[in-house]
Amino acid sequence: MSEPPKTPNHSAQWLGLGTGIGAAVFVVTDNPAFIAVGVAIGAALSYQKSNKPDSRDHEDE
Repeated sequence: MSEPPKTPNHSAQWLGLGTGIGAAVFVVTDNPAFIAVGVAIGAALSYQKSNKPDSRDHEDE
């Protein structure tokens, strides 16, 4: 059995938070572009580069 990662991946939560913030700004400003901006900010916050090399990269060696 493999152990679960010590740092969980919360990317969906960051996307939801960004979308929620974008929707709130949309309601205040009546500009739908802020929904896309919120999604982009959530995606940027959720992106994390792994510190460990991917084992699939070294299967051919």
